[in-house]
Amino acid sequence: MASELPHPRVGVSAIIYGPDGKFVAGKRMGSHGAGTWQLPGGHLDHGESLLVCAEREVLEETGLQVHAVKIVAVTNDVFVEAGKHYITLFVLCEMEDKTAEPQVLEPEKCEGWHWKTWEDLKQIFHSESEGEGEKLFLPLVNLFKQTENLEDLKL
Repeated sequence: MASELPHPRVGVSAIIYGPDGKFVAGKRMGSHGAGTWQLPGGHLDHGESLLVCAEREVLEETGLQVHAVKIVAVTNDVFVEAGKHYITLFVLCEMEDKTAEPQVLEPEKCEGWHWKTWEDLKQIFHSESEGEGEKLFLPLVNLFKQTENLEDLKL
């Protein structure tokens, strides 16, 4: 008997460092995970390369032109309340113009893009686990559970 639940989907999340070592993060709006901090990214399209997906999603969401370098982490993300299941691939990306600033090109999906440090998000992760303050999108929560230091992913 076939399962009534949908099959897992593939999400791609871009880690984009600026010249000062901070990376792009924004607050989700309008869908599952609304109000949580996320990295730019989205769904892998049929037949699309993983790295091309990261570049496309970043351009669509932020206007930044990036070069996707490599997949640096994978998380298994089950959104129980939303009935969704994703395998999220984290892709390290380099900005083509190191001075460019992210823009909000999908205002119905993101409040704004900001430059954050790993420590900024780690503080949110720890305060969230204590039940207070801001929250991270589930793929970032799961990335924190498996990665102490984002710099380790660059290697």
